Amino acid sequence: MDGQRLVHIVDDEDSVRNSIGFMLRTTGYAVRLWPSGTAFLRELRSVEPGCVLLDIRMPEIDGLQVQQLLNERGAAMPVIVLTGHGDVAVAVKAMRAGAVDFLEKPFEADRLLNAIDKAFERMRESNGGSRTDAARTQLANLSAREREVLEGLAAGFPNKTIAYDLGISPRTVEVHRANLMQKLGARSLSEALRVTFTAEMGEIQRP
Repeated sequence: MDGQRLVHIVDDEDSVRNSIGFMLRTTGYAVRLWPSGTAFLRELRSVEPGCVLLDIRMPEIDGLQVQQLLNERGAAMPVIVLTGHGDVAVAVKAMRAGAVDFLEKPFEADRLLNAIDKAFERMRESNGGSRTDAARTQLANLSAREREVLEGLAAGFPNKTIAYDLGISPRTVEVHRANLMQKLGARSLSEALRVTFTAEMGEIQRP
């Protein structure tokens, strides 16, 4: 599309598709709008590659199922998950399956644009091993307790559950969470999870 970076918006809500599409077009992106995961998957073989903004809660087939099918079909398009339900556990599943980021509706435009930039950065990367090594190096800087807290977050648990499991106070969990976020250079939970899952994927792929 004339050198423009393409974003596929897959959401069953017309207002969401149109508002995000308008904003991205005015920012310089090419945009294709899809009213359902089924419609997107039906045309997958012929669509141009790009970043996928994928709503979680859709009829017929939900966002996690669409993401799974994209993975199974080898569609190398980075996914950003959209959710309006504050469902961290679902977002964690999406991140573990390779999503670049997750955004809770309503979200700030800057947050979306930052996530899209990361998605296209992933598309440009040809050396997955370098990302894995960098993620492992970051995790190595965490203390044992910080790793335990991060593991709880990666499992989708709230602070109170992590505190109970570790036998510490929720306030202490908050302190460890803040420290590990700082060490990982993460400004959001999704960024911290991305480091974790990048390192884990490398461990699965490598003997």
